[in-house]
This record gives sequence, structure tokens and C-alpha cells, in this order.
Amino acid sequence: MQNIENKVAYITGATKGIGFGIAEALVQNGLKVAISGRDIKALEKAQQALGSENILILESDVRNYNDQLKAVEQITSEFGKLDIVIANAGVGKFAPVDEMSLEDWNAMIDTNLTGAFYTLKATSGQLKTNKGYYISIASLAGTNFFAKGAAYNASKFGLVGFTQAAMLDLRDYDVKCTTIMPGSVTSNFNGHTPNEDDNWKIQPSDIGQMVVDLLKMNPNVLPSKIEIRPTKTK
Repeated sequence: MQNIENKVAYITGATKGIGFGIAEALVQNGLKVAISGRDIKALEKAQQALGSENILILESDVRNYNDQLKAVEQITSEFGKLDIVIANAGVGKFAPVDEMSLEDWNAMIDTNLTGAFYTLKATSGQLKTNKGYYISIASLAGTNFFAKGAAYNASKFGLVGFTQAAMLDLRDYDVKCTTIMPGSVTSNFNGHTPNEDDNWKIQPSDIGQMVVDLLKMNPNVLPSKIEIRPTKTK
């Protein structure tokens, strides 16, 4: 198994939900972790909850490429390098395609798809130098379409395709790329407050453990696309 202690990771959209669950798992395994988001108060709260000195918070918007370049500068200045990038930031708005607002469409494409591209492009130099790992958090909505999901489906279908193509582009640099496609996850997504009714779902800690398992895997092995579902439905 790969030794991942003291590796440096960058997680976008990590103040809660899946991103926070991944950050927590990485910290517990001895990594130095940078987490980003648009709300500085939420970042400070997450930093306190993670309870580690090896946490760097970055007020950053994945929709802004210059923000991602600045994030790389801050991470390498603080930790000296960057090994692992988790493109997790995402939003969801659901409406019939004829009623979908331009603002909601653009928010999803710009965050869920273009944001993942900006994040990888800005970090690719460090990943190539350090033979790193890029993981995008997609969704089963990236392969299963549903009513009122046109924009969300488009962003996640695109993210799955983007990550798979990036895997082919970067594998000769010994950079791994994986997309994780969760089903129902207990999270704060779309304004939801987790409660006991969510206990049947995948937990953020489960995704965190999956990321740890990927990072520890034999370097000759690359699970490029992973679908994960709850064992049972509600």
C-alpha cells in the first residue's frame, strides 16, 4: 500500500458534506489539507471542527480561474508542494428544462463542470511534478438522467467525460485521475439539513474512506470511474 502520510491535498467545496468528510478522512491519515469555499466563516468553522494544525483555509471560487491559480500559490507557499486535488465543489438546481433560469443553468455548468476544469488546469503543473492524483466528485446523475435534471445532468455527464479524458491526457505523466459517482449521500446539498431519515444513505465519511483507499492503492492500478450506491433504498 502507498504511504500517504504528509502528502498535501486540496479539496474544493469542503466546508460541509462530502468535501468535509474527505478532509476529515485525510487529516486522520496524516495528510496536510487545504480546503476552499466562498464563505470565510464556514471555512473557519470547518477548520475548527477538523481540529488539526495541518489545515489551510482558502476563500476561493472555483468559477474564477485566477482564484485557483492563487490557491495553488498559497498551498505551495504554506506546505511546499501539492500532491492530491479533489474537485468537489458543486451546486444543484432542479426545474423542467423550459422553466430553468439562465442564472441556474450557468451556476451549475460554471461550478460543476468549468470549475473542475479550472481546478485541474491550475494544479496540473504540481500534479505532474509530484506524480499526483486528481479526483472529481461527480454523481450517478452523470450517467442516469431524470426529469427536472437537465442542467444538473449536463454538468455531471460532462464532468464524468472530462475526468475520463483528463485521465488519458495525464497518465503518461504518472498522474492518476478518477471520478467518483455517488448515489444518495447524507449532506447539506441544495439546502438540506441532515437528519435521522438520512441514515440509510451513503455517509460523507464513506466517501472519505474511499478516497483514502484510492490514494493508498498500488500505483500500477487505476480505478478510473467508481459508482457507489447505498446498500438499500429507503
